Amino acid sequence: MTEPTTIHSHDQAQTLAQALPYIRKFHGKTMVIKYGGNAMTDPALQQAFAEDVVLLKLVGINPVVVHGGGPQIEGLLKRLGKQGEFIQGMRVTDAETMEVVEWVLAGQVQQDIVGLINQAGGKAVGLTGRDGAMIRAQKLKMLDSADPSKEHDVGQVGDIVSIDPSVVKALQDDAFIPVISPIGFGEANESYNINADVVAAKLATVLKAEKLLMLTNISGVLNKEGVLLTDLTARRIDELFADGTIQGGMLPKIAGALDAAKSGVNAVHIVDGRVPHVLLLEILTDQAFGTMIRSH
Repeated sequence: MTEPTTIHSHDQAQTLAQALPYIRKFHGKTMVIKYGGNAMTDPALQQAFAEDVVLLKLVGINPVVVHGGGPQIEGLLKRLGKQGEFIQGMRVTDAETMEVVEWVLAGQVQQDIVGLINQAGGKAVGLTGRDGAMIRAQKLKMLDSADPSKEHDVGQVGDIVSIDPSVVKALQDDAFIPVISPIGFGEANESYNINADVVAAKLATVLKAEKLLMLTNISGVLNKEGVLLTDLTARRIDELFADGTIQGGMLPKIAGALDAAKSGVNAVHIVDGRVPHVLLLEILTDQAFGTMIRSH
């Protein structure tokens, strides 16, 4: 019978000591975390995520969480007997679908995350783009990929006009952890459903965040042979777009990450949300657990 693996006290001390320079370096800095994928649906990973966010806050780092909720929206639409329609990968959001989006994101999903963080010992506050007039949006113009002169109507899908981060800053200064649903509002007070990756990237830029961390269901950006690319520059990403290595659902994620890196966010990390405590491993240790994108 094999002995259970134990971490010796020396190894534990080494691990904790390794975190010290990172804690010192990032103290007082803002980190925007896009939370999605398996990390949002697996109970053990949900708890690990909440613990990571609380620990970061307790050591003086300011985490800001932006969450998605595509599978949860899809699940409720199915229960309501509503068939989802997609154009070029974008969900067509009519008025009825928008109601479901708001209910799922700003209600169910957001409150679950807030509850988990509070249970782990943090003080989380849920926000949407309406709170503090944070995310102003307009209707997304979607041009046909084959014929750019043709425009598709995808309903209440939004494009960000501006982000006012003052409500987020006020909460951060007061020891709270903001949890943000990607819903914006327009000039006539109408609601817009916005891609959560895009919101996280833009928010990281306006907050002048030290890092943007995007949790995904893959280990990071892979080359055509399936090998993880741990360190990418803006120029290399342009090449990967051009040769089709980056495509599908990764396109908005990487495009947003690249914009953030070019706009002053020091580093953008695309990390595997299926790894327990991946946030702590990525931020507070020497190991790379995904792809880091740098502006140059």
